[in-house]
Amino acid sequence: MSLLPELRYPSVPELVASARALAAEEPGLCALRQVGVSRAGRPLHLLSVGHARRAVLVVAGAHANEPTGGSTLRVLAERVLAERELRAGTSWHFLLCADPDGASLHVTPAPRSLLDYHLGFYRPTGAEQPEWSPAVLPPDRLPPETRTLTGVIDELRPYLQVTLHGTDLGGSWVQLTKDVPGLAEPFAKSAAQLHIPVEAGASDAAGWPASGPGVHVMPGPETGVAYPSMPDDARHSTWYHTHRYGGLTAVVEVPMWASDLVDDPAPHPAPTAAMHRLARRLLQDSREVERVLAEALPRLEGSDGPLLRASQWALELIPGLARDWTHTPPAGTTMAYVGSVDAFGRRLPLRAAAMLLRVLRETDDRAAPRLEQLVASWCEAFAERFKARWVPLEHQVEHQSRTVLVAAQQAREQAV
Repeated sequence: MSLLPELRYPSVPELVASARALAAEEPGLCALRQVGVSRAGRPLHLLSVGHARRAVLVVAGAHANEPTGGSTLRVLAERVLAERELRAGTSWHFLLCADPDGASLHVTPAPRSLLDYHLGFYRPTGAEQPEWSPAVLPPDRLPPETRTLTGVIDELRPYLQVTLHGTDLGGSWVQLTKDVPGLAEPFAKSAAQLHIPVEAGASDAAGWPASGPGVHVMPGPETGVAYPSMPDDARHSTWYHTHRYGGLTAVVEVPMWASDLVDDPAPHPAPTAAMHRLARRLLQDSREVERVLAEALPRLEGSDGPLLRASQWALELIPGLARDWTHTPPAGTTMAYVGSVDAFGRRLPLRAAAMLLRVLRETDDRAAPRLEQLVASWCEAFAERFKARWVPLEHQVEHQSRTVLVAAQQAREQAV
C-alpha cells in the first residue's frame, strides 16, 4: 500500500514517519537511523534501501524554501523498494532533510500564488546553509548539518550524490560536478512530456559548459566565476566532497511555477544593455527594502533571529551582484539567460522583503502594512512578467524522480 495518500509538500516529521513505516514494512531491506543533529538539536535521519556497497545518496531539504525534494524523496524510496532492478548491485540512501531547522521556518503548506509562497518564505544565510557553508566558513566553524552530510558521504562513498533542489519560478535544469553522458536527452524528453520548460541559460550556472540544453557541468578551479562578488562558489560546496571517492554530484532543479521566458535559446538583441537595466532595477528594489529596514531597525533592537539575519544578508549581496552585471561582459547572450537573470534580480530583493515582513508582522511593527503592499506588488509583477503557470506537484516530482534514476543509471555505467 502506498504511503502517499495524496501528493503534497510533506513536513519533516511526516517524512520521518513515512520512512519509519517503510523500514517497518521491509526490515530486511530498509533501515532508518539518526546520523546527526542540527544546531537546534533536531535529528537528521538517513533511510537506506538495499545492502550493496555501490551507493547512491539522495539529499532533500538542503534549501528550506525548496520543498519539492521531500515529496520526490518519498516517491523515490517507495519506487526503489518496489522495483528490484533498481537495487541490483546498488544501495540507495536518502537523507530526509539536510536542514530541519530551516524547514521549520519556511512555511509552504499549499501555495496558490507567488504571494502565498513568499508570505511564509525563509532561506538562511550562506553560512547557515549545509551545502554552501564550506564556501564561506573555515572548517572549524562548519555547522553540524554540514559535518553530518560530509560524514555520510565519507561513510557511504557514493558513486553518485543527487541533491534535490528547486526554484520558485522558471524552468528545470541540472548541475553536474562531472559530466554524465547520456543524461541530457532523457532529461529534455521528460521535461517536454510534463510541459516543464528547460532553463537553457540558468543564471546559477552562468558561464558553465553545457552537455545539452539545461544540463550544466561545473568548471574546474582554473576557471573564473561569472559573478565574482557572490560568496557561494559551487566548487567549495559539499557537492565536491564525493570526488575524493571517485564520485560526482548531480543537482536537479525543478520549478514550482513555470515560465517559457527561460527556455528561449534565441540571441538577445542587446544583452549588455539588458544587464545594465536589470542591475539598475535590482539596486532600486533593494533600496526600497533598505529604507523600510532602516526605519524599523531601531524598534527591533535586540532582535537577531534567523529571519532578520537572512533578510539583511540577502540585501548585502545586492550591490556586488549589480556591479558584476555591469562591470563584466554578460556570461550569456541568449533570451533564456537574460530571462533567468531577470528572475534572479526580482527574486533577491523580494526574498529580503518577505523575510523582513515576517519579522515586522511578528512584532506588530507599524511598517508592516507598507512592506506587505510592496511584497504583494512585486509578486504580482513577477508572475505577470513571466506568465507564471503552476506546475502540478505530481509533475514536479515525476520529472525530478526520472532525472535521478537516469543519472544513477548513466553515472553507474560511466563508473564501471
